[in-house]
Amino acid sequence: MKEIMIQDVAKVSLPVDETLRIRKNRIAPKGGSSGKRISVVTGIHGDELEGQYVCYEIIRRINEHPECLKGTVDIYPALNPLGIDSVMRGIPAFDLDMNRIFPGRGDGDMNEYVAAEIIRDLEGSGLCLDIHASNIYLTEIPQIRINELHEKQLVPLAKLSNVDFIWVHGASTVLESTLAYSLNSRNVPTLVVEMGVGMRITKEYGDQLTDGIFRLMQELGIWEGEKIPVRTPVISRNPEEVTFLNAPVSGIFIKELSHGTQLVPGMRIGKIVNPLSGELLGEVTSPVEGWLFTVREYPVVDQGSLVARILTQMTEDGGRAE
Repeated sequence: MKEIMIQDVAKVSLPVDETLRIRKNRIAPKGGSSGKRISVVTGIHGDELEGQYVCYEIIRRINEHPECLKGTVDIYPALNPLGIDSVMRGIPAFDLDMNRIFPGRGDGDMNEYVAAEIIRDLEGSGLCLDIHASNIYLTEIPQIRINELHEKQLVPLAKLSNVDFIWVHGASTVLESTLAYSLNSRNVPTLVVEMGVGMRITKEYGDQLTDGIFRLMQELGIWEGEKIPVRTPVISRNPEEVTFLNAPVSGIFIKELSHGTQLVPGMRIGKIVNPLSGELLGEVTSPVEGWLFTVREYPVVDQGSLVARILTQMTEDGGRAE
């Protein structure tokens, strides 16, 4: 058996008798938790919806086998509910990226207060997954991005998450204002997931990540049952391993290759056309041998628009899944 408690994390009065509520669903064994806790958060950006399905699927699977639950699972599906409701990336009326105001301030303005309450509520988690999607222009293979400052602690956890790619990147000042940086700095291991495309749900990616989350729950002693197999991710630590491809001309981009394609020099990823004249304006071809992990989804491009990212090398502990 299990207990479900939907709780307010933060509550703020708004004009016209409305209330902003950040809510979570706490799921725990009815007889008492093992003391282990995992938190799954998403919806920081209102146009990133891939995590909505993951939240649903986690709860659905727990409901199917409540006897396997031994610890606490906290689900935060909408950290920016106003953004989700208005289909906006940031916080409406403030023109503000919510993922640039953490850790917030309890005595600050409304947004800083909400950020501080979210951090307060998440502290004490044994692991947090911060699920994002790409924007409407690009689609991303399921991946985890890790600040090199927290690499030693996070990479072993990321390897169990069933993603295709782990991207360890350099420290940046702007990252210090994100939810993940704030939590990792407070000894709450936090994995940032990027997958899919903005304003859409890619069910296969959601199922893939959910399998990984349950594998992590098993590792933490939160979930019992048959061990869930996970794929071996590619790992990149060197920024020089990633090649960026940009549109050579403006027009309509017609994608011809999908994620995960192994490229050789000269292979065509897509073409750019003029729909009025029927003219082929240009081609986007790979200049290198590598692995396609980001590709343009939105077809309208200007000259210089990002079209693809290619990983040209793999580290020794990386490798493609079978």
